[in-house]
Amino acid sequence: MSLPVITISREYAAGGHMIAAALSEQLGIPFYDRDFVRRTAEDSGYAEEDIEREGERMSPGGRLLNTFLSGAVSYNSSYDGIYEAQKKVILSLAASPCIIVGRCADHILQEAGIPAFNIYLYADKPFRLQYAAKVRAEEGVKMTERELDRYIDRQDMLRSTYYRQYTGADMGSCRNYDICLNVGAIGPERCVDVLMEILLPCR
Repeated sequence: MSLPVITISREYAAGGHMIAAALSEQLGIPFYDRDFVRRTAEDSGYAEEDIEREGERMSPGGRLLNTFLSGAVSYNSSYDGIYEAQKKVILSLAASPCIIVGRCADHILQEAGIPAFNIYLYADKPFRLQYAAKVRAEEGVKMTERELDRYIDRQDMLRSTYYRQYTGADMGSCRNYDICLNVGAIGPERCVDVLMEILLPCR
C-alpha cells in the first residue's frame, strides 16, 4: 500500500513544522508548510503577504464581518478567495503522498473524498513558550515571556476562528483526527517514532 496524504493540524508552537520535517525526511515524501504560501501565491496571483495574513488566521470580528457581507453581490471576500486558492493547491498536492500542515487540509480532503491520515498536535504551555521563543528569535523578534504567552493565545484564537469559519467544526476536537498527540508530554522525537510505527505499514 502507498502512503496516504498526511495532514497536520496544530496549536501554535506545538512543534508542527518540526515534526512534519522529520516525517518528511524519514518517509521520503515532501511536506508543505511555510512554502505553501509561495506555492499558493504563484498559482493564484494573491500576494504572499496577504496569504500569510489571511490564509490561516481570522479574528472573531473578521469572521462576523465576512459572514455578514458574504451575501452582498458586490462583496468579494479576500478570506474566501484565498481559501479557495489554497483549496485548489491542496487538492493538487494530494495527487501524490505528501504532508500538508494546517490550512484546513484535513477538512478539504475529507470533503473531496480523498483518503488522508489526519494528525493533531498540542502541548502544554511551558513547552510552547520555549518553542515560540525559539521561533520568534529566528524571525528576529525578541519577546518577554508574558508577551509570548499572549502571542500564543492570540495565534490559537486566530487559527481556531479560521478553521471554524471554513469547516464548521472546532479545531482540536478528537473526532476530527486519526490521532492526537501531546508533544509536550511525549516529546517531539517520540511523537515522530509513534507516527512512523503507524505509517510504515502503509508503505
